[in-house]
Amino acid sequence: MGWKGEEAAWIALRSVRGLSDTAARRAVELLGSPDAVLVASGRALAAAGLSPAAVSSVREACRDEARAEAERLAVLGARLVPYGDDEYPSPLRELPDAPLYLIVRGEALDDGPALAIVGARHATPYGLEVAGRFARELAQAGVTVVSGMARGIDGAAHRGALRGGGQTVAVFGAGVDVIYPPEHADLAAEIAATGTLVSELPCGTPPLAGHFPARNRIIAGMTHGTIVVEAADKSGSQITARLALDQGREVFAVPGRIDSPLSVGTHRLIQEGAKLVGSVDDIVAELTPTLRARAPRTPIEAGPLPGDEPLLPLLAGGPLGADELIRRSGLAPASVLARVLDLELRGILVQLPGKHFQLANRP
Repeated sequence: MGWKGEEAAWIALRSVRGLSDTAARRAVELLGSPDAVLVASGRALAAAGLSPAAVSSVREACRDEARAEAERLAVLGARLVPYGDDEYPSPLRELPDAPLYLIVRGEALDDGPALAIVGARHATPYGLEVAGRFARELAQAGVTVVSGMARGIDGAAHRGALRGGGQTVAVFGAGVDVIYPPEHADLAAEIAATGTLVSELPCGTPPLAGHFPARNRIIAGMTHGTIVVEAADKSGSQITARLALDQGREVFAVPGRIDSPLSVGTHRLIQEGAKLVGSVDDIVAELTPTLRARAPRTPIEAGPLPGDEPLLPLLAGGPLGADELIRRSGLAPASVLARVLDLELRGILVQLPGKHFQLANRP
């Protein structure tokens, strides 16, 4: 007999003792669905790679508890996004320890350009101003800003993205219904209305210290790069940055005062290879090749040129460099670079040597 609810089946599967998310994903891929795993024979589960202990635990998965959690999500207005779902961030799916599913409140997640902004909880006014400004300008350039909802730099990043009218994603180290710190309740409500709240933990899970390293891997994993603004040595922000490096993502660090303890971590990251950045333009310029490399290689069918794109008339007469496009369009550099990237990924523009761009050959 089936579980009569896919969300309940996913929740029950994750509750199986001794079954990692990686092993659960493999079993689902082999057997077809979480429901099929939960009702499979012991022989089939063993063939799918489950240990004897995990096979026994599958039989103990509590149907009622899983359904109750699914009902709590529904009441909360949250939804479960499984590993194979189109909404599941494709950069996060690349991780060997990617979550089996995410619990999401708010707007749908998408695979557009995304950057994490992280840093000190006890940030200086300088750090708060930089984080807020970078987030606002990135949001205006069409980049989703991801952070961890903590005090200090995280909160400033979320607020900056909201002021910029763009998307921001807050990844919790607690259940998606547990607002931490509590003074961010209004911020969380604003993000849920226009952005997205994300967790991998069940409803009601408290913000225990051990949850935050796992939270940090999601922040780094669902983005194309991480920006660190103020970080003490051996801080959580440094850990997030190193996770990003391990995942093959870009890491950017904002320099600070040489006599500030909150500069030690960022300066060490720069010494270890993080890119020193002083403006959003630096970040977008570095991000563009990364996104281009990750773009699908399948040909894009040519369609009508978008009539409201201000860069296209400027390129009608032939190739132009990025600086000339910025000057002639009158747009902010970050906005121009974001537009160019979007048009290039859609097959409308091609890049020439020397950061020049021209319209693609079209029928």
